[in-house]
Amino acid sequence: MTAEPNEPADDLDDDQAADLAPDVVPELVPLTHPRDGVPDVVVDQRTLMRAAEAIASGTGPVGIDAERASGYRYGQRAYLVQIRREGSGSWLIDPIACPDLSPVGEAIGDAEWILHAATQDLPCLAEVGLHPQTLFDTELGGRLAGLPRVGLGAMVEHYLGLQLAKEHSAVDWSVRPLPEPWLRYAALDVEVLVDLRDAVAAELASQGKAAWAAEEFDHLLDFTGPEPRVDPWRRTSGMHKVRGRRGLAIVRELWLWRDAVAQQRDTSPGRVLPDAAISEIAIANQRATKPPRTVGSAEPRLARSVRRHQEAIIEVVARALALPEEDLPVLALPPSGPPPPKAWADRDPVAAARLARARELLGAISEELAVPVENLLTPDLLRRFLWEGPAAPSTAEVAEALTTMGARRWQTTITAPLISLACTENPPA
Repeated sequence: MTAEPNEPADDLDDDQAADLAPDVVPELVPLTHPRDGVPDVVVDQRTLMRAAEAIASGTGPVGIDAERASGYRYGQRAYLVQIRREGSGSWLIDPIACPDLSPVGEAIGDAEWILHAATQDLPCLAEVGLHPQTLFDTELGGRLAGLPRVGLGAMVEHYLGLQLAKEHSAVDWSVRPLPEPWLRYAALDVEVLVDLRDAVAAELASQGKAAWAAEEFDHLLDFTGPEPRVDPWRRTSGMHKVRGRRGLAIVRELWLWRDAVAQQRDTSPGRVLPDAAISEIAIANQRATKPPRTVGSAEPRLARSVRRHQEAIIEVVARALALPEEDLPVLALPPSGPPPPKAWADRDPVAAARLARARELLGAISEELAVPVENLLTPDLLRRFLWEGPAAPSTAEVAEALTTMGARRWQTTITAPLISLACTENPPA
């Protein structure tokens, strides 16, 4: 018997028939409304305590999310906290009206937190009194599972077959009252987290990576945010075109002035004066011997900001131009780590060869394990070890050094033998 096109033959089993069938992309189900409706926002202590009681009476892990106002307000504080737990429903809490959420933290106790991209939310949640005792990061779990796209929407589509709208992800969450469509979006974000966590956990277990993920999640419990940068003004966009210490001084003084104004107004620094305007003003005045009478920009968007702060900018530039030579910033900070890899071949050819070989070996195992190479080992740790480490390290010595620098045990188990091999293959001259 011959099967009709696109139809399985009668004598084929289901798996064989599936192999013959054309690829079918399952239709996604739009997720548009929370199953229990959009909850009211908690804005007073009495309702906060009621939320805490409900959460305490719930069961299982707790889905948690936070919304910030990046690009609108100064800093990264939370302007909405979303919590969902089986048996307690979803809660939307205004941390501006209720700045101390420690009663909710006590209600959660040692229950597992579920977050997506935990490093984005943990610092602002800690500011309002929420600290996890255990957690599961669905985004990090997706990376370890080898997913090519690990945004919340993409992972919900992949694992749950649901289409999660993300059009409100970058809005100004500091506005009050929050529009109902935004609240609906916020409630849906935590509604999917428990099911997503279970799907990711099952995937990790099937790939033999559950223990790896557990180590990573434990490591996140101590995360308090990125290390403060030395001279953060040096990251001003466009300042690579600025020449000389006097030009750098103008950038520094404008950056510090802008930061103070932004903090006072509780607005994003870029809304006071964009980076491009700072660099442009510095370039225009870096060889000046006296303060400018006016400052401006040919670009309309920049010109408006410059015009708005004309007098203050001229005063700041004048202050930078008047600085004595000894108060000008150095052209570059002293190195705090290895030089850029492109400079290794000239400065230490053996280290350069080791780095190239280690990258090759780690790239191969990354592909084999379906884990991004940067999750196998932070590139900075690899460079620091190969530049500063012993000449002929054993696997145990590599593992010990990497552990001291912050690598997890599962990472050193995989990468230490390969790094040791790269060193053995390229002995010191």
